[in-house]
Amino acid sequence: MPEKDTSVNVLKEPCLAVRKFLARPQREGVGAVVRRSIGRFELKYFDPFLVLDEFSVTAPAGFPDHPHRGFETVTYMLQGAFKHEDFEGHKGTIGAGDLQWMTAGRGIVHSEMPAAQGTQKGLQLWINLSSKHKMIEPRYQEISSKDIAEAAKDGVKVRVIAGEALGTKSPIFTRTPTMYLDFTLKPGANLRQLIPTSWNAFVYVLEGEGIFGNAKSLPTSAHHLLLLGKGDSLEACNKSSKPLRFILVGGEPLGEPLVQFGPFVMNTQEEIDQTIDDFENCVNGFEKARHWRSEAAVSLDF
Repeated sequence: MPEKDTSVNVLKEPCLAVRKFLARPQREGVGAVVRRSIGRFELKYFDPFLVLDEFSVTAPAGFPDHPHRGFETVTYMLQGAFKHEDFEGHKGTIGAGDLQWMTAGRGIVHSEMPAAQGTQKGLQLWINLSSKHKMIEPRYQEISSKDIAEAAKDGVKVRVIAGEALGTKSPIFTRTPTMYLDFTLKPGANLRQLIPTSWNAFVYVLEGEGIFGNAKSLPTSAHHLLLLGKGDSLEACNKSSKPLRFILVGGEPLGEPLVQFGPFVMNTQEEIDQTIDDFENCVNGFEKARHWRSEAAVSLDF
């Protein structure tokens, strides 16, 4: 009798949606509006994901000077542009389709503010770092829209932000193993995307309406998050008359203790207490916070 093939590429069972949330608008930052699906009361943590916000911001609203420690932020612009500044002197603007993958590590203070007229829209995902990476030096990976890997086949288009899809790989380096895929399905199109069986994964619908999991599932529309159960792939189809756009995000769970205090994410309460002390006294990674204010904060008198 032949041995059973246990390789990761053998299709077993597709993932089914086990929970569904509508991300309702709430206020964050200074006058900004976000639809938060992860990091809310019903879903405080989905290892390794801390927060998923779909943001909508019109100047002068935004996210003036604020700190982070212990995780990464991934900002993906859908419309308009955002300007980023930090106390290390890094400045940059990302526009529609652009991406910034920021590793806060041991500490960063930065601002994120609108850089264009009208309403700026995008997604921000917070990804936890393992204990061995929480205190590394901050760094950035910024990729313009034209440099994000893309592929298309049989009515399915994908932008490969992290991971691999339709035979195309992303150049992004992820300390916490992560896949981040932006799919658009034409009417009538179907998709089956592999997901490592040990990972946690979710779908967030940006536009249109789709069927996820199996043909008997009810349609899911924009601003909904679907948590996927165990399986080795996502099945999706677009039975509507309009395009369906959604992100598929998956990550390897860290399985470590988590203690969070706002923008600080560590493993123990003692580490959180130390982080608060470090920030308040501008030490141990926050030295430059003592005399730094962003241009945006100065202009807002924040």
